[in-house]
Amino acid sequence: MDYQSASQFAQSYGLLYLFGLFIIVLAYALWPRNKEKFDKAAQIPFEEE
Repeated sequence: MDYQSASQFAQSYGLLYLFGLFIIVLAYALWPRNKEKFDKAAQIPFEEE
């Protein structure tokens, strides 16, 4: 495998890999079960000690 074919492979399948990873992270962030955890984390800056 030369540099040109490796570069083309990385450009095409790397994009698909990163897009898939983005979809997984987006699904995790928007999953209803995680709402309470993210709401609690969002209130941390407003807590007083």
